[in-house]
Amino acid sequence: MELVVAIGTGGRDIPVSEALSHVYGYAAGLDMTRRDLQGEAKKTGRPWDMGKGFDQSAPIGEIVPASHSGHPAAGKIELTVNGRVRQTSDLAKLIWSVPETIAYLSGLVALAPGDLIFTGTPEGVAAVVEGDVLEGAIDGVGTVRTRIA
Repeated sequence: MELVVAIGTGGRDIPVSEALSHVYGYAAGLDMTRRDLQGEAKKTGRPWDMGKGFDQSAPIGEIVPASHSGHPAAGKIELTVNGRVRQTSDLAKLIWSVPETIAYLSGLVALAPGDLIFTGTPEGVAAVVEGDVLEGAIDGVGTVRTRIA
């Protein structure tokens, strides 16, 4: 379960102090990992991009414009799997703030309108199986729901 940042104005080498002016909005998102593909690639010393970038690997809820939600820096973030809480935390516990994340990433690559940044997940990551229903919510941002097929 992650806060997703939707970039509205691109840029490179964006200062932390200006980063939030580049944000269009926010969404609740799920950053899925195929641990089987990731583990095999790691064992063989190969890139494990496909362990993160497979079909339907990053479902997100509706993007809420920052003009409506503000810029959330605190608030409950939670994921349930089949109705049971799997992850629960607060956005205030993010290792890097949204502005810090934008500044850092824009130093590596140029950000463009429409880019989505997943900010990191709270503790509680665990495997899911076919048929599981994942429902996530972030206070003041929204929800995401998906079923594992």
